[in-house]
Amino acid sequence: MDIILDPNVAYLLIVVGFMLTIFAILTPGTGLFEVGAVIVLGLAAWRVLDLEINVWALIVLVAGIIPFIFALRNQQRRLNLVLTLAAFVIGSAFLFRSDTWWRPAVHPVLAIVTSIAAGSLIWLMMAKVLEAETKSPAHDLNVLIGSIGEARTDIHVEGSVYLQGEMWTAESEQPIKAGSFVKVLNRSGFVLKVEEIDEPVL
Repeated sequence: MDIILDPNVAYLLIVVGFMLTIFAILTPGTGLFEVGAVIVLGLAAWRVLDLEINVWALIVLVAGIIPFIFALRNQQRRLNLVLTLAAFVIGSAFLFRSDTWWRPAVHPVLAIVTSIAAGSLIWLMMAKVLEAETKSPAHDLNVLIGSIGEARTDIHVEGSVYLQGEMWTAESEQPIKAGSFVKVLNRSGFVLKVEEIDEPVL
């Protein structure tokens, strides 16, 4: 296991563990990314503790997140991405101390390639998350309020109604028999609150 003491290998373990952690946060519940992150980061921490870390390089590496966030927000994107890449590469290359203070412990080419690859993946994931948060719903479900539909099952606490060409989950305070006409009073998420009405006049 002495190979883990190689700063290049230790650096890759940290990056892979960090990426798995990001995947686990963005896709919770799978369990695979969570377990992978724990194993990889645990393996890295087991031997990385024997390597001396340059605190200033760690600070530069973490500080690179700031311009990255600004770039995601479309604030001087090109400049901030350059600053982010520079911070990631410098912080990565000098993260571990070498025998000579000016010589990077992690190979610069490895730091550059890994920083670009990891940064690109994080960029794509975060951009998708931000797009999903800001995107307007494709359908305004509030237009369903006041609509007339048909109960396809008996409805008491919960049941199903056919409305505007689709099946919806519905609930009612009073029992409603299947085949009855219903009117949408309100909604809670994708659940419609309905009441029974007489046959609508066409």
